[in-house]
Amino acid sequence: MIDLSINSELARTILTGFIRSEITRAGFSRAVVALSGGLDSTVSCWLTAEALGPQNVLAVRMPYKTSSPDSLEHAQLVIDTLGVQAITIPITEMADPLIERFPETGPVRRGNIMARLRMIILYDQSEAFRGLVVGTGNKTEILLGYTTLFGDSACALNPLGDLYKTQVRQLARDLGVPTPIIEKPPSADLWKDQTDEGELGFTYAEVDQLLYLLVDQRYNPSDCVAAGFAEGFVRKVVERIQRNHFKRILPPIAKLSNRTVGYDFLYLRDWGT
Repeated sequence: MIDLSINSELARTILTGFIRSEITRAGFSRAVVALSGGLDSTVSCWLTAEALGPQNVLAVRMPYKTSSPDSLEHAQLVIDTLGVQAITIPITEMADPLIERFPETGPVRRGNIMARLRMIILYDQSEAFRGLVVGTGNKTEILLGYTTLFGDSACALNPLGDLYKTQVRQLARDLGVPTPIIEKPPSADLWKDQTDEGELGFTYAEVDQLLYLLVDQRYNPSDCVAAGFAEGFVRKVVERIQRNHFKRILPPIAKLSNRTVGYDFLYLRDWGT
């Protein structure tokens, strides 16, 4: 068993500093977070409130008609505990006309519609609140492509993107996040009874161990099999990482000049600030 535990106090210091510096260097002092009541969004909201002060954070709840009642309740628990500002904007009346226009729409397609509608609302509130959107995606989801492009993956900065799901859970415990949020099954809550692990076909505990070897330790697939992982599981995870690489990069630009954006015209994010 690989030890993926982190120094939570150090991570907390680094991540709150990251949030504060990235937002202030862009000329802002406030942030907007999509708060689902799940583990990842709770930890992002928690860190952002600590970094900027709760009065400078807007938590946005965006339920659909099939959303679990627990999601709203847990999000409210976070709002009350932290004292952040909050708004609830249901998406049912926005999503259903498009969903009903195409009766053949399956659950994944419906889920993508909901995720992208939430992105629209989040960025509208970003303008209204004058705050940058703080992301909630973790390293496991990013590597596996378990995210909706231009949906829940859309953000101005992401404090959790270098933490595996199991590490986010450890950080949540050490931050003092309420136990019901930490212990409930992870879910994007896009349709009734949906869970992340049920959809993926494996647990986060299993895949985080494998991802650590593949990504952080640069093991090749055969090394992972030798380390005790089933060959089919390794193959499935490697294929997911490769297949979803397009979600982790900006759209490629066809090169015609000697200084092409993304190829030769390259500067750090804080260039000019």
